[in-house]
Amino acid sequence: MLKLTAADWKGLKADTVLIPTCEDRSIHTDPAIEAIVKEATDLPEFSGKKDEVVVFYAPQNIKAKRVIVRGVGKAEELDAETFRAASGKTVKHCIKKKFTRLWIAVPDAAELTVDTASVLRGLMEGSCLANHIFNQFRKEKEDKPLRQITFVQPKSFAAAFSQLRRQVEIVCSGTVKARDWISTPANAKTPELFASDIAAEAKKLGIKTQVLKEKQLERAGLGALLSVCAGSNSSARLVILDHNSAKSGKILALVGKGVTFDSGGLNLKSGSSLNGMKADMSGAAVVAATMLTVARLKTNRRIIGVIPIVENMINGRATRPGDIVKSATGKTIEIGNTDAEGRLILADAMAYAAKRYKPEIMIDLATLTGACVVALGEKMAGVFSDDDALAEAIVAAGAATDEPSWRMPLFKDYKDMLKSEFADINNMPSARWGGAITAALFLSEFVDKTRWAHIDIAGPAYSTKAGPYCPPGGTGFGVRLLMNLLDRI
Repeated sequence: MLKLTAADWKGLKADTVLIPTCEDRSIHTDPAIEAIVKEATDLPEFSGKKDEVVVFYAPQNIKAKRVIVRGVGKAEELDAETFRAASGKTVKHCIKKKFTRLWIAVPDAAELTVDTASVLRGLMEGSCLANHIFNQFRKEKEDKPLRQITFVQPKSFAAAFSQLRRQVEIVCSGTVKARDWISTPANAKTPELFASDIAAEAKKLGIKTQVLKEKQLERAGLGALLSVCAGSNSSARLVILDHNSAKSGKILALVGKGVTFDSGGLNLKSGSSLNGMKADMSGAAVVAATMLTVARLKTNRRIIGVIPIVENMINGRATRPGDIVKSATGKTIEIGNTDAEGRLILADAMAYAAKRYKPEIMIDLATLTGACVVALGEKMAGVFSDDDALAEAIVAAGAATDEPSWRMPLFKDYKDMLKSEFADINNMPSARWGGAITAALFLSEFVDKTRWAHIDIAGPAYSTKAGPYCPPGGTGFGVRLLMNLLDRI
């Protein structure tokens, strides 16, 4: 889909061309492109401000049916996200107009303060991510992705980024896969179906795969996980993906919360809160998609994906508030609230991973708490860790990929709120305040001495509104962050 070329614009035939244009500086060196930019900025309605657009048809300077000149703002404010958004919005426009191909004039980074790799990566990622349409459940499929997007770059850096295109396509395809899983309705991704789909995709790529079913989970002592699905007609699964299983050395474990639908259990959610609960498996989708991505890129390190998958429903066998269950560590948990179920399945999955694989680092991702959304809003994840270096690396990876994350405190005094009169710990704090912190403190009880971080993606995992390069639905937030993080830890 993506193509990189250093062709001469005068000899290039194109249907639709995008020229990103700066407000206060020329960022292109090709004379033909510069002439079109000048023609645009001479118009009173266009100055290059962010999201200003002017379209020329059959211009004299290049052989194109139409040229879209899009403003990206002031030079000093440009970053990779600026170019992601510019290309993403243009691709979405082209899809609506039924175009099939797009050519993008890549700015000469010598004219910019942002580095060349960031410019090109931003343009490519925005294009690739915007060229995704979730329409599996529509009879009429009116919109179709573009067949090809070509990036025409200055010859001065044509050879330096020949491998970038493949890397971007693979990472973005992982993000799109996570989006598709998240947006799939719960009736089409029961725990059995979701686990089977993950395993099938992993096996295609040679990932060592194991799927533990309920009897195996019982024998392994994962009582907290099993308590969540006690009221569902679907049975629990624990999917284990082992990339580079034969490789020795330090192990990274990724754990993702997979609740394919969360009714809240006997602490039933209200009607409005039930909307979107098909996305409560976003952490699982992101971890699974990341594992597929590292396999495609042949990442040279051992990475384990541990994915607990359940459905939290209600029947006569459903777990009750006040019940006490035994976790994989032997620690007993009083169920203070059946809607605090994500931490139960994560606790068992993390304890299982810590005991079986003894990873150097463990990171879990989960749509865990509404409290984190209250604290940070819908576009930012919360990062909880006692490990300064690991937390800082996650935040830096989020900044680099524009999957923003903010470090939150693990305030130990709040652990007192998890005390139980009858069990070792309660899954629900005794006070309503600091809910994201107490949830993370609960998880911290099950990681042994492993370096660990928890990423609460409850806010950014799902969006009801379209963004510059993401349609409504699952966002795939976390795949690009984790892939960037691999180079930092």
